[in-house]
Amino acid sequence: MGRSVSYPAGSIVAFTVLEVEDSDDWEFEYEWLRDDLRERAARAFPSLVAHDGWRGREDRILMRNAYADFGVSSYGSLVAVWIAERDDGSYWDAEWRTARSPRAQRWLQQIAPRFDALFGVYDCLGHMSNGEGVYRKRAA
Repeated sequence: MGRSVSYPAGSIVAFTVLEVEDSDDWEFEYEWLRDDLRERAARAFPSLVAHDGWRGREDRILMRNAYADFGVSSYGSLVAVWIAERDDGSYWDAEWRTARSPRAQRWLQQIAPRFDALFGVYDCLGHMSNGEGVYRKRAA
């Protein structure tokens, strides 16, 4: 059974690739990609601050604000750059006192087009029955 790159349910996701010529350089290239994504996200969305964490086993959180987690997931050379409503205990504790979820959803809707334009290099055309994704590079 095949599969595609992971990303949190309900997230806004953009796809790119990690181009590594020498497999010994994979970790260096991945670290460079994470730093580049953090830098670009901080410029585009100043409310995001550095955060190191995970959502599940495959989705790495790079930054966070009061509403959302910004992160990256990879499978082979395919990379999903995503942003999703926070799903941690302190977020839901704050939600209980003051409804954050509607504001989070509204903020995510507002930034979606800019997020996609900033981070998306490939479009996901769909998934085959075995779970493998089919992607097409966007026209320049």
